[in-house]
Amino acid sequence: MKALLDHARSLKRRVDFESGEYRKLAEGQSPEALFITCSDSRVIPALITGAGPGEIFELQNAGNIVPPYGQPGASGEAATIEYALEVLGVHDIIVCGHSHCGAMSAIRAGDDLSRLPGVDAWLDLARPRLAPVLEATPTGPSLSDVVQLNVVNQLAALRSYPSARQRLDEGGLRLHGWYYEVDTGQVHELDEDGLFRVHAA
Repeated sequence: MKALLDHARSLKRRVDFESGEYRKLAEGQSPEALFITCSDSRVIPALITGAGPGEIFELQNAGNIVPPYGQPGASGEAATIEYALEVLGVHDIIVCGHSHCGAMSAIRAGDDLSRLPGVDAWLDLARPRLAPVLEATPTGPSLSDVVQLNVVNQLAALRSYPSARQRLDEGGLRLHGWYYEVDTGQVHELDEDGLFRVHAA
């Protein structure tokens, strides 16, 4: 924690906040994309995308889950998605799953999460659409297959939001599915044929 505190305390000395770039940020934000990914500490959106301050709007939670539109109760995820679309007018939304994902691993293994009732309830949002694949074979799919299917499912959940659906119909919004390998740094992109592939830079 000391290193984190020291870094935060020295930020003003390390970064030129008097520059025009940072003064412009104080006037408002206009990020290019909403980046939805896991809250896993190894997944850092700015590291993956190379984005600087103000370039991406971020939403991170366990398992990069998008609650279906109209889910009862307040939702930070729904609020963030609505704000990104209706106020910031982002043109792209990326849902990025990752290797070694604890949330998807727990679903795949059928772990007993009774000691983590909040986690268990949260993962219930993802379980139903993963169940058919998990039950398809005796050994079940690989973790990467589960993570990638979850990305596809969350993109479908995004389409349930009226503001997203309208923007998609009008051609003003693009959805992207990514799978990030923590140990290699490779990013697999969801292609139109439903497969995740690594594309050359």
